[in-house]
Amino acid sequence: MTKLEIVLSAISFLAIILCTIIIVNQRRKTKEILEHMDAMLTAAIDGSFSETMFDESLLSAVETKLAHYLSASAVSAQNLREEKEKIKELIADISHQTKTPITNILLYAQLLSEQALPEASKPCVAALNAQAEKLSFLIGALVKTSRLEAGVFQLQPRLSNIQPMLNTVLDQIAHKAATKEITIDCVETDASACFDVKWTGEAIYNVLDNAVKYTPGGGRIQIATTIYPLFCRINVTDTGIGIAEEEQAKIFRRFYRSPSVSETEGVGIGLYLARQIVSGQGGYIKVSSKRNKGTCFSVFLPLQA
Repeated sequence: MTKLEIVLSAISFLAIILCTIIIVNQRRKTKEILEHMDAMLTAAIDGSFSETMFDESLLSAVETKLAHYLSASAVSAQNLREEKEKIKELIADISHQTKTPITNILLYAQLLSEQALPEASKPCVAALNAQAEKLSFLIGALVKTSRLEAGVFQLQPRLSNIQPMLNTVLDQIAHKAATKEITIDCVETDASACFDVKWTGEAIYNVLDNAVKYTPGGGRIQIATTIYPLFCRINVTDTGIGIAEEEQAKIFRRFYRSPSVSETEGVGIGLYLARQIVSGQGGYIKVSSKRNKGTCFSVFLPLQA
């Protein structure tokens, strides 16, 4: 081997060693950056992030920007928590301040209807009572919805039997159904699912109330339960006026009222609240209907949390 070849070999060897050192050094720096970023994100997730926890002189430009972003996010999260607390207080105030006046209006309307009034005045008193009841229902529904959306009430699903909850709902709806001579058949079940008993009962009641409202006098409503591998399905099937296909996706919107039922009493919030409750527990609601051939609402509740 000539002297030139030896020199070239030595240079090549040194170049390889230098490249190896550079690569190892870059990998070490990259690892440090990733470890810093991982620590930042971990601190942000568990709520303990503070920009002062990190020495900016040791951080890359990306890490510095990430630190600033996470710091801003922490401030935003704190502001959100404070706003949530204000909303809770506002809802509590609205609930408290409106409850007494509405109760008094209903009481005085009832007392007035028991008086010996001229025939011309009786329809006015009846309308006053009906509108006061409607206002009471609306305020109650809005407060419940706002509490759910603001997180004032937390859904607490647990494994429970379906039938006791259905029995409670049937007792609540019995008077309305009897007034229209509507028969409600409930197939007994020993099924269980994971749900919040109180709030799910509210959801099922809203679905049943909707069925009673839009089923002509003398009609029938059937409640049946089916168990699947992952869900328990509660069907509420009526012989009512049905829902047009193009409106079926709209009926769960807040305050949605179909033009075809504008003359029927309602505010368009019951089904919205029902969907919020059921979906908040990992379930969902489906509807199947044809005009003038009845409607079937299916409530799916998870078998496990």
